[in-house]
Amino acid sequence: MRGAEEGQVAIAARNGARARPFDIRFQPSAGRLIPHVESFYLAHIDAPCIEGVERVDLGQWRFCLQGGGAVKFPDGHSETTLPVVVNGPGTAHWTYRIEGPFRCFGISLRGIGWRTLVGRPADQVADRLVDGGEIFGPEVHALHAQLRELDTLEAMVAAVEPFLLRRIDAARRVPKAHIAFLRIVREWAASGDPTIDALYDAMEVETGMGQRQVQRLCKEYFAGPPNHLRRKFRAIGAAMRIHQGAPLAEVMAPFADQSHMINEIKHFTGQTPGLLRDSIDPVLAITLENEKFHFLPDVIPETVDLGRR
Repeated sequence: MRGAEEGQVAIAARNGARARPFDIRFQPSAGRLIPHVESFYLAHIDAPCIEGVERVDLGQWRFCLQGGGAVKFPDGHSETTLPVVVNGPGTAHWTYRIEGPFRCFGISLRGIGWRTLVGRPADQVADRLVDGGEIFGPEVHALHAQLRELDTLEAMVAAVEPFLLRRIDAARRVPKAHIAFLRIVREWAASGDPTIDALYDAMEVETGMGQRQVQRLCKEYFAGPPNHLRRKFRAIGAAMRIHQGAPLAEVMAPFADQSHMINEIKHFTGQTPGLLRDSIDPVLAITLENEKFHFLPDVIPETVDLGRR
């Protein structure tokens, strides 16, 4: 889940006959956290049983404060939710079933933040739930207990920020070549219908990286090779446009045909184009209807000093 306007707390709420009542609030990161954290969010779903779908996304760090259940991943295996969990960038959509009411405080990580805060290659933790205690140590469970006692997103962000800054200070500096890599991937993915050769050419010109190094970094940061990234960005971009009302004929251009488009969108979002417009999962809808829920790797203001930790 991603995004809020700079300097604001964004609020989204839905209540419909078929939708489960929920609200979700967002707060962008600030100061030294900007290169590492895209946004914080607090979600509350007031229902006894919650079933839904989550599209592929970038890295997420979540504190489950109330409720729990199971997640079913693309390969068919299921895992039980944990009090503190890290979700790596996925390879396809996954589904969940939660016993509610459910309350969750989450952190959407940028690519740089994935490396500094989590520090594990994304392809090694893709399509699974990773125990936060395994990555962050026992202190994170005390933080979880503290967050459970708080009521507002603002208070939770204030509680977690010192922990994040300590983690960043202790991490190794992200190589400048990796920062350039993330920027080039973003520009490449945003170019419409990018080719793999265009990515390799841009990397070689600006960084001197060869194809194998680009492939390795794509797996390390995004859990898949460049071609998988291309498919993911193309499908999520198309899903966003369809949900926001764009004609199918306009959206279909980057795909071989309509069947190809439908299959790719369903693979990465769990929804067909028809469902995206008419009866979309309400939580998924929030991640598609606002451009600030960006599916590209990094959107960092130019004024931010990436050389600082």
